[in-house]
Amino acid sequence: MGEIARGEIRAEGVGRRFALRPLGTRSVKDVLVHPRRHPRHEMWALRDVSFDVRPGETFGVIGRNGSGKSTLLKLMAYIFAPTEGNLEVGGRVGSLLEVGAGFHPDFSGVENVYLSAAVHGLGKSYVDDHLDDILDFAEIGQYAHMPVKTYSSGMFLRLGFSVAIHIHPDVMLVDEVLAVGDEAFKKKCYEWIEGFQAAGGTLVFVSHDAVVVERLCERAILLDQGRVVEQGTAHDVLHAYRRRLTGERAVAVAGLPAEESGEAVRKAAGH
Repeated sequence: MGEIARGEIRAEGVGRRFALRPLGTRSVKDVLVHPRRHPRHEMWALRDVSFDVRPGETFGVIGRNGSGKSTLLKLMAYIFAPTEGNLEVGGRVGSLLEVGAGFHPDFSGVENVYLSAAVHGLGKSYVDDHLDDILDFAEIGQYAHMPVKTYSSGMFLRLGFSVAIHIHPDVMLVDEVLAVGDEAFKKKCYEWIEGFQAAGGTLVFVSHDAVVVERLCERAILLDQGRVVEQGTAHDVLHAYRRRLTGERAVAVAGLPAEESGEAVRKAAGH
């Protein structure tokens, strides 16, 4: 794919397949007598996904639940690798994908800061110099020295976001997780995001909030059942997404009596 710049992302024909096993328990006898009775099933969470993100760009990924958004961000965060295709991310990647992701539940907040920094290739001396700043931004107070398994979801978010931004990423990945925080902390996060954008950082942003996506993002892709179905400016992709949702609602009420169907379609269209 050629040399990639810091902050650049390239995806070509990316797919990710998961092997699923049916739920339920089996007896030892059943396993021994019928070892193949419950074969694995395969599910493609993503298929043939291609896009480019330029250094310094803010890029949106939208779609309904189960469309593959979070899987795509986890691929960009190197949590797992594509099953097929090529994906390259230039530079250091910071991510906020799941509340508390990557934290060891029995470690304290401070210990998890050192652990997360080490995972990103940062030494102990770096954390020693920046620990106060990380904890101040996280606003977890005395809980910094308590096991993170005692934290609320909001505390997980605050510490996770603070660690992610203090590794000085070239690319920042942000999932729906920001919806967990209180309004004051969300405001602080968005202020940091705007500063990160102004400084030329690359941001990949997933959200169901169309207003936020259109305000923050320049371009976007729309995923549906793991495939890219729209790609372009954030405004155009969001418009296509709304059009799809409206069309689906209209189809869903098509079996109603004429007067009820007409009223339902008008509501779906926002009239």
